[in-house]
Amino acid sequence: MTDNAKLSLSPVTLETAAPRAKEILEGAKASLGFIPNMYAAMANSPGLLQTYFDGYAAFRAHSGFTPAEQEVVFLTVSRENGCDYCMAAHSMIAEKVSKVPADVLAALRSGASIADPRLAALNAFTSHLFKTRGRPAAANLKAFLDAGYKEAQVLEIILALAVKTLSNYANHVNNPKVDDAFAAYAWSPDA
Repeated sequence: MTDNAKLSLSPVTLETAAPRAKEILEGAKASLGFIPNMYAAMANSPGLLQTYFDGYAAFRAHSGFTPAEQEVVFLTVSRENGCDYCMAAHSMIAEKVSKVPADVLAALRSGASIADPRLAALNAFTSHLFKTRGRPAAANLKAFLDAGYKEAQVLEIILALAVKTLSNYANHVNNPKVDDAFAAYAWSPDA
């Protein structure tokens, strides 16, 4: 890893948040019981935070992927981007909420092969889209479709790539501390 520059912006609180960001932060606190450090840092740009939340909610609600498949996509992108915060947060969500099998989660975290052929195809295609900057080779697209996915889901992966890139890049420059809720799932790209 390189020695990345870090911003000196202070995390935003409910008391200091701009109206657009405050509404999102209040919603997060109401649903999660706390405001994740990532959100507090992203709230320095209400447009960034709003765009992240809108895209994240759309992917969760309308992608056609199961919750476990959604985590495969999010964890694949976060691993490709080397985001320790999102790897920890989505690992916890994967295990506790989305019920990703333990062997799949371990493979996603380590970059190992996934035994489940359908989830392996999703992981491989998401990684391929990331590495080719959205220019999939015909053989890679065919393998994804042959695994039972639909063409429209390619666009949904692009949405997830955009959403996770927003949070991953913001985390790179903001360097939020991994919240206690996710600490047991700490991850490092150097591991």
